[in-house]
Amino acid sequence: MGKLRVVFMGTPDFAVPCLTMLIKEEFPVAAVVTQPDRPKGRGQKLAYSPVKEAALTYKLPVLQPETIKTDQFYNQLKALAPDVIIVVAFGQLLPSRILALPAHGCINVHASLLPKYRGSAPIHWAIINGETKTGITTMHMDTGMDTGDIIFKAELPILPTDTTGSLHDKLRDLGATVLADTLQHLAAGQAPRTPQVEADSTYARMLDRDTERIDWHQPAVAIHNLVRGLNPWPGAYCILQNKTMKIWQTNVHSETQTCTEPGRVVQITKTGLVVETGQGLIELQEVQPASKRRMKASDCVCGYCLTVGNLFE
Repeated sequence: MGKLRVVFMGTPDFAVPCLTMLIKEEFPVAAVVTQPDRPKGRGQKLAYSPVKEAALTYKLPVLQPETIKTDQFYNQLKALAPDVIIVVAFGQLLPSRILALPAHGCINVHASLLPKYRGSAPIHWAIINGETKTGITTMHMDTGMDTGDIIFKAELPILPTDTTGSLHDKLRDLGATVLADTLQHLAAGQAPRTPQVEADSTYARMLDRDTERIDWHQPAVAIHNLVRGLNPWPGAYCILQNKTMKIWQTNVHSETQTCTEPGRVVQITKTGLVVETGQGLIELQEVQPASKRRMKASDCVCGYCLTVGNLFE
């Protein structure tokens, strides 16, 4: 059998290597579906999604429906006659009639080792929760949220120095590799179907403002993982003297030090501020005061008169 005829659905930067792989491997891509252009930046000018930018580079047809649940879009998709629909961080759930449309079904590339971390923020939560490994899963999509039968998994270690940004880039590249293998097996009629074990499932819920705020009563390790997990977006924050300060980089100074006042600055070093937590000490190395650029904490000490005894809320 020749290469499967593909419709690709994706939106952010994470999805681009998968689309690029399809082009390089000469899959016939009938169309690319992505989210509508959205206002972006201070000028609020309409901006293309990264997937749209890539699709236009390859001169592929682009569809941008506000919703994919209309008869108009379904008929448009049906006319394209795809053998398979590939979905990578698209941003909308597929209705059952679209799932049933291609002869080889709809395939999703997910940035976790399913069934753990189903949902929209698997990379963030894997780091926040202190996991030591994650990976890519491809699956046959069904009507649930990331509940379809697994095709392939590929593991990737989470290094102590990894942030969501660095891990995102590694998984983005791994996703294209696993998708290529998946399509090869799918075309040969040999793509496995391994049902997910529901009892092992967890959900990576969307991030919110409460999640982003540092609780200094947590152990130093947990705070460090939160900071890594929210870097480069949206960033962990705390309050100092009624003003917000984002914390971008930390180091666990001590895991076992007994502390009496979580959030209190107890030492100023060459590389930052050492702060008490619920268990152990954490060093703040890169921070961002409100309305200011990101900077080394040591520079912030000089510029903002931070001293031993300051209390972060």
